[in-house]
Amino acid sequence: MTQPPSNQPPGGFGAPQDPNQGPHHGQPPGMPPVPPVPPQSPPGTPPAAPGPYGQQPQPGYGYPQQAPGPYGQPPQQPYGYPQQGQPGYPQQPGPYGQQQNPYGGYPTQPGYPGAPTPPPSGGGLKGRTGVVAAVAAAAVLVAAVTTWAVVGGDDEKDPVAGPPTTATSSAAPAPTESVDKGDGSGDGANGEEDLNAGRKDGEAKINWLLKNNVDLPRNGADVFGPWIVGDTVVKAMYKSVSGYSLSDGSTKWNVDLPFELCAAPANPSANGVMVFGYAESAKDGAKCSQLQMVDLKTGKAGWKKAVPKPKGLFAFSDNTLAISGNTVTVAGTSSAYGFSLADGKQLFTGPTSGCKPFAYAGGSRLIAAMDCPSGSTAKKVQAVGWVNPATGKPLYTFQLEANWEVDKVYSVDPLVVSATQREQKKWTIFALDAKGKLRSQIQGGKDKFAPSCGGGFVIFGRNLEGCTGVAADANTFYMATETSYGTPNEVIAFDLKTGKAKWRSKAPGKQSMIPLRMEGGQVLVYVDPSYDTGGAVATIAPTGGAPKILLQHPASSAQVESSFYSAGYAYGAGTFVVASGRVSATNDEAEKQVKTMMAFSK
Repeated sequence: MTQPPSNQPPGGFGAPQDPNQGPHHGQPPGMPPVPPVPPQSPPGTPPAAPGPYGQQPQPGYGYPQQAPGPYGQPPQQPYGYPQQGQPGYPQQPGPYGQQQNPYGGYPTQPGYPGAPTPPPSGGGLKGRTGVVAAVAAAAVLVAAVTTWAVVGGDDEKDPVAGPPTTATSSAAPAPTESVDKGDGSGDGANGEEDLNAGRKDGEAKINWLLKNNVDLPRNGADVFGPWIVGDTVVKAMYKSVSGYSLSDGSTKWNVDLPFELCAAPANPSANGVMVFGYAESAKDGAKCSQLQMVDLKTGKAGWKKAVPKPKGLFAFSDNTLAISGNTVTVAGTSSAYGFSLADGKQLFTGPTSGCKPFAYAGGSRLIAAMDCPSGSTAKKVQAVGWVNPATGKPLYTFQLEANWEVDKVYSVDPLVVSATQREQKKWTIFALDAKGKLRSQIQGGKDKFAPSCGGGFVIFGRNLEGCTGVAADANTFYMATETSYGTPNEVIAFDLKTGKAKWRSKAPGKQSMIPLRMEGGQVLVYVDPSYDTGGAVATIAPTGGAPKILLQHPASSAQVESSFYSAGYAYGAGTFVVASGRVSATNDEAEKQVKTMMAFSK
């Protein structure tokens, strides 16, 4: 193995909100109605802590933290825990050389007071445990200990465990949700009989608003999606996957599953194919082990398969799914598999020795997060690697410094990775080049950041990818600063060659905005609604400047738009869709009034 490079940039963040956070806005399911979008209390700023090798970190965004809950509710993840230094490192200069903090000096306050407590575990699926990390504080750099080639993969095909159950699809099902088309023909509940009545010139129209009409378990259900494929928007919840018309919200097709949905990739394949995971039975604690392919363009249910039963001491984690090329991967703490999207045939089994994948991120490249041998129970070693989706074998593997863990993958190409130290409560973001060498570490200065990744650890069923609040192109990483009611936040562009900030773009008015992805070479952002201003879809040029509004949502719909809990977003065909990330209520009648999805267009 080679020694650590001697000239790498320092990592550095101050105190952002949690990349694993829950709702961006909206109210928790089952809570009584409250006024829309009241102020949120911003967190404090933790002091800097010594980094590895005695290096002082750049203060500016700390370990992933949880955003304050909507309307003053507790956050979905804790933040604001007292800063702790990192023990056990020799006091000597850092291996990468100290660089000047681009945004000023270090914070000096002695703690991170006012830490809110997390709510009960999320997820809501029967028998599943939602575990929340206690995280906060200043970040420090990740050492590029080694980059080397790994010959991995086991081509032996494990037998499929048990016969899969059957999914049924229908092209013209009974409506699964009530639709208000915004034309005065709705049910009139809550005074929304004409959603576009207050629309002003230049504002987008509301195509439709859906309300729940699915009888859910007592604890409600998580929502997967939305995804836009052609003229259809798709979401999945409880025991069904449904496609709706982008133009009027009518149900185009429905695929029913025998048991509860428990996993889905962040995005379908390029040709609209998706694979969903569902529980193997209706029992509490049932494993998330059944796969069902669905063509989102047509609503046709394809192959189905049972994932081989996990083995070993740590065979407890929920599986997560990712799609890259013609492969869907299934991974947990003790096993990893690849299956053909076309027919479900098993393509590979993850390696049984060396660095073993526990999660994948998909898209144009397949990236694996791996646990590696450390030689000590007191030391944890993880790595990331670019993987051949046809064979599961790494093209390169990049090992993190001991006791740093892969948290999320913000971009697969270029590869941008979030990493954490849980016990030391530290966080950093680094980028790799096409050969798996350290390219840069993002230097956040004094700013606080707020990627939103859905909450929870990967090992408890949260995807490695799919975060909002971040985007990347070939040379730049874009990340939103934290949001605070009544104060515009910013999107900051970081040079991936140096990790330093290049420019800032401020949100319009007193609103906040978050990057969703790249769109035609521009940064596509969603601008949150405020109390009296509708949300918006906008783009920011790769050279910076003010956001350019593509769709300005009506001010008259701001309250409804703000009400979606832990919202998910999709933009395509000139239409923007916002969907609740969870549906729940205190009783059956209230359950039918929960707003689940809304669409805007010109």
